[in-house]
Amino acid sequence: MLGIHGEVPSSLALMPDTKELKAFIEELAQLSSEIIVPNFGDPSLEVVSKADESPVTFADREAERVMRELIESRYPDHGIIGEEYGNVREDAEFVWVLDPIDGTISFTAGCPLFGTLIGLLENGEPKLGCINQPVLKQLCIGDGKTTTLNGKPATVRSGRSIAESTLLTTDVGNVEKYQNGELFHQLRSEVKVSRTWGDCYGYLLVACGFADAMVDPILNPWDLLPLIPVIEGAGGVITGWDGNVAKASESAIAACPELHAEIQKKLNG
Repeated sequence: MLGIHGEVPSSLALMPDTKELKAFIEELAQLSSEIIVPNFGDPSLEVVSKADESPVTFADREAERVMRELIESRYPDHGIIGEEYGNVREDAEFVWVLDPIDGTISFTAGCPLFGTLIGLLENGEPKLGCINQPVLKQLCIGDGKTTTLNGKPATVRSGRSIAESTLLTTDVGNVEKYQNGELFHQLRSEVKVSRTWGDCYGYLLVACGFADAMVDPILNPWDLLPLIPVIEGAGGVITGWDGNVAKASESAIAACPELHAEIQKKLNG
């Protein structure tokens, strides 16, 4: 769209494109990695319980702080939703969603089943998502149409039945606490492999074709919103536990299209 003198209006000229935003996500991922990796496997790292009893460390807070600082510097009009430092400008056109260490329990135990989640909403819709595993050097970025792992195309695997599938979750106890544990255990008895390779790393495994389904009975927005473009870009389906739209949910089922509806039905009876 051109102005009356043929110029591109400044509001449009300054709108970042997807390529630019993906490059910026890589910057954020690298910046947070520089904080997280040196603290991984450090038995002296102090772990503090937050008000909701979830654990947090210096690495969580510092990684989010440096990412927020870079966002504020590069895109001062963008909003931010973050686990550790709250929300600013939530009604902005572009809003970043940050979970510096999704899987802090694993991180503090020296287990690499964690990651950094970075998402971007455009007018409330998940536009971009990133799962970064800094120890294993796995960077998964999705835009809802395509997903890459370290720059190479990533897709969910298909053609498997429930009996042939690998089912993942973060915490079996949370399923029993927040959803129907009996139905979940029935599903576990029907699949080939059931593991707690959880938190965001489970979704990376699904998006890259290493597992078939990942389910979480309870999630926060910063846990969930960045996952949506990654799973959908890899050709998968992600919804709430009850099948509702993922972005409005507080839980998740992510799987290839052939299995998603069947798993969702089994989990809800």
